[in-house]
Amino acid sequence: MSAEQRPEPNDTRGGKRQAFREWRGQRPFWGGLLTILAGVPIMYLPYANLTIGSLTVRMATTAGAGSLIIGVLLVVLGLTMWFQPASRVFAGVAAILLALVSIVVSNFGGLVVGFLMGLIGGALSVSWAPGRPAQSEEGPGEPDRVVGPSPTPERRGGTPLATNPAPAAGGPGLGNGLDNLSGTSPTNGTNGRHRAG
Repeated sequence: MSAEQRPEPNDTRGGKRQAFREWRGQRPFWGGLLTILAGVPIMYLPYANLTIGSLTVRMATTAGAGSLIIGVLLVVLGLTMWFQPASRVFAGVAAILLALVSIVVSNFGGLVVGFLMGLIGGALSVSWAPGRPAQSEEGPGEPDRVVGPSPTPERRGGTPLATNPAPAAGGPGLGNGLDNLSGTSPTNGTNGRHRAG
């Protein structure tokens, strides 16, 4: 392998960064991350020992198993937000409810830190929506939308509508919009109303 064929280290790192950025954009990444991080203090604090000199302080409660279950469920819900983005609303609502229950069960929701991260992460997951795909570049002069009454002429069985119609040769309706007096279109002379008889 020659030096010309060998990829630059920055190119592979940039490709991985771009791939991660695309993966992150297709799911509620920050909501999942905050939900996972919310589970850690909730499940850790009831089992933690704090030693100050010869004094050992333990924050264990009678609901230590409940704290562990809530913390594990929050971590699982955060992973669900990442790897199953279709169920993001369910996971977000469940994370919010578990964060609220953790106030009572787990030392004020992991000393309020886990509670707040769980609420914010769940809310981010519920409010996240997938972005629209980027518009393809077909040509430099193409408009963003089709001008006319029906954007899909295939449904009507007709011919495609002109996106940039030529102005009429003479008379009323010389502009590209509706005629100011009668409301008729310059392309076909109709005003969009049905005729009786």
